[in-house]
Amino acid sequence: MILVVTGGSRGIGAALCVLAAERGYDVVINFASDGRAAEEVASRVRARGRRALTVRGDVSRADDVAELFDAAAELGPLAGVVNNAAITGNTPGRLDEQSPETVRRVLDVNVAGVIFSCQEAVRRLSTRYGGAGGVIVNVSSTAARTGSPGEWTHYAATKAAVETLTVGLAHEVAREGIRVNAVAPGLVDTGLHAAAGMPDRVSRLAPAIPLGRAGQPEEIAEAALWLLSPASSYVTGTVLTVGGGR
Repeated sequence: MILVVTGGSRGIGAALCVLAAERGYDVVINFASDGRAAEEVASRVRARGRRALTVRGDVSRADDVAELFDAAAELGPLAGVVNNAAITGNTPGRLDEQSPETVRRVLDVNVAGVIFSCQEAVRRLSTRYGGAGGVIVNVSSTAARTGSPGEWTHYAATKAAVETLTVGLAHEVAREGIRVNAVAPGLVDTGLHAAAGMPDRVSRLAPAIPLGRAGQPEEIAEAALWLLSPASSYVTGTVLTVGGGR
């Protein structure tokens, strides 16, 4: 089974690649810039007896996405895709404080990037195109519901778009052998927060979560792997929230 994971070099994406290998997937790891981190994830996949391929590419570029899927095809028939690549634009603040360049870049990666990847996945998985079917899992965020005011409202808006895309595409391809779902993580303990200049964000926000803690990347990966698996065979067009009750 071949699985493509965009943004697979760190955080939730890296955890997903490793867990997927444990569940029997060969993994194609897309990364934007940090090749060393991607190769470290690939080594962990191979240590579990599965094949791994790292492919550099900017998901906001349709040509890069097509090349990613072409590379995956060299390993064998595609079984699933996880669209995990996303950015916040890093600088937190009110919407009116965000530069046009930041807003455009976040939209390009988080919305256009997911759309381009879904297009390529459908062209390869759909029975309409001679494929055998498969599963697409998009990674959203509970920010789509909360709006992330004062920090990343522009980012939250992109995740709401991802959820709408998930439902619409699921209905389009349901009879073509493809299931499309999304997982919406809440606060997760990854390097994203420090990279945005808020190293204390997890400890600051965790007390407000009903379970009293942030999630771990592996917990989100478990949810995504369930959506990829036959155990969720009657689930499509659904957003699965994994947010500790928030």
